[in-house]
Formats: sequence, C-alpha cells, structure tokens
Amino acid sequence: MSEGNEDLTGPYVLTFSCVDAVGIVAAVTGLLATRDGFILDSQQYADLDSGRFFMRVEFRGAGPRFPDDLAAVQHAFAPVVERFAMDARISDSRVKPRFVIAVSQGSHCLNDLLHRWSTGNLAIDIAAVVSNHEHQRRLTEWHGVPFHHLPVTDANRAEQEAAILQIMADAGAEYLVLARYMQVLSQHLSAQLSGRCINIHHSFLPGFKGAKPYHRAHERGVKLIGATAHFVTSDLDEGPIIEQAVERVDHRDGVEQLIRIGRDTEAQVLARAVRWVAEQRVLIDGRKTVVFR
Repeated sequence: MSEGNEDLTGPYVLTFSCVDAVGIVAAVTGLLATRDGFILDSQQYADLDSGRFFMRVEFRGAGPRFPDDLAAVQHAFAPVVERFAMDARISDSRVKPRFVIAVSQGSHCLNDLLHRWSTGNLAIDIAAVVSNHEHQRRLTEWHGVPFHHLPVTDANRAEQEAAILQIMADAGAEYLVLARYMQVLSQHLSAQLSGRCINIHHSFLPGFKGAKPYHRAHERGVKLIGATAHFVTSDLDEGPIIEQAVERVDHRDGVEQLIRIGRDTEAQVLARAVRWVAEQRVLIDGRKTVVFR
C-alpha cells in the first residue's frame, strides 16, 4: 500500500469479548476488507477455561468505501457485533480519553502522571485532580489542572463521593485513577465506576495487604518487593490485575530504602496501566484481565 496513504482515515480501535465460536476473526477482518479498511495491528486470545474470545484490532480507512466518521464505523460493525453478541467498543484513537486523578498526601504517582502527560508521553487528558487533603494543590495547579479539595469523613462520605462523580461528569471524564488515594471507596462508587477506576497498590498482590506493607516486608526479610495496578471492585485489593512489577532487595535495605524503591515501582506500574487502559488494550475476563500490549 505505497500509494494513497494521504487519504487514510482513522485510526480506530475495536475491542471486544464474546463467547468463542468459529468465524469471529473472519467476520471482523472480512468486514474491514469489504469496506476498504486497513489493519494496523491485531491481537486475539481465546480463554479455553471460560470459553470466551478476546480481540483488539487497530485499523484505518484505505479507500472510498470506508465509513467517514466514528458513528458510521460503529454502524458498519453493528451486524457483526449483534451476530456474535459481542461486548464491543469502537473508539477513535485521535480522541484522548479523559481522566480524573484522586490523591491523598503522597505526590510520587501524581507527579509522574502529570509529568508524562505534560510532556506528551501519556496520551490522555487529565481533566482534574481531587483530594481529601490540600497537599498537592500547588503541584496540580502548576501543571494547569483544576484541583478540587474534597475532605472526607465517615459522616460525609456519600456526599464526597457524589462530588467526585459530579466532577467527572462535568469534565466528561470516563476514568478515575487512584494515585495513592488513601481512602476505601464505597461499594456504591466502586459499582458506579466498574471497569473505569484504576488503583495502585503498594505491594505485589496477593500479599502484604493493608497498611505499612514495606514495614511488614522488612520484618519478613523479603528479597522482592513490588507494586500492583488493578481495577477497583467492592472487594478491597481484589480487583482484576492490570500490571505488576518487582524489584530485588536484600538485608541491607532498611524501611526507608524499601519505600524509595517501592515508590519508583508504583509510579512506573501505574503509568503503564493508565496507558494501556487509555489505548483500549485491557479487557476484563472475570476476575482477571487480558492485556494486549
């Protein structure tokens, strides 16, 4: 395809899961072929245990028969989606998804996301930062991002969480990132944001859950520490895992060294998870995820 590249439209991304069956890939690629669609990247996975099929296809137009906007692309795929009862999503890669970030007092994950975003290395729009403390207002506003101080207690938790949802709605934000937000979300908010709320956990799950994981790791003399990014569910720290990483440590590393190493790992893991979610590379498969890197 050496000629006519200037006429390409898109790119678009189709992601879906459905009950596995013969002919799914042929139906998707065949439709693109008949509509002058050019496939840029395609990945697929069949979960033999659950009997479900997962696929991500990035494509763009390469001729006159290709639909001329996102709505038309979605309409063209509707018969295939209906035929296989797909849980499908089609998005325009040129439109950056909008995120709200929640943080408490720690700055390392927030600072990393803001830096990657402001330097063009994270293709998202950060619509706002919300916090139950004032500590990160200066950092946030220095980047030109609105900061919302939302103190929370047991008495006002429902109102505070409603305010978070309202900020997301007003900003047109689809996702919430808990960048070391040290509050447990209610079952109601967790359900409202199912598949759209990403948390970074300061240990390699499962293990060392709860408070002070690095202190507990040091007491146990661990040789590896890590971080886990996962979707939030009503079960604390039990949501589908998106990304994990570990770093080797030894007996010479005290608690402060473990915390420093851990914070670097947390920031990197969370950034990768946010990027993959933004690029529609993460599909939920029950209690786990399929990640098309």
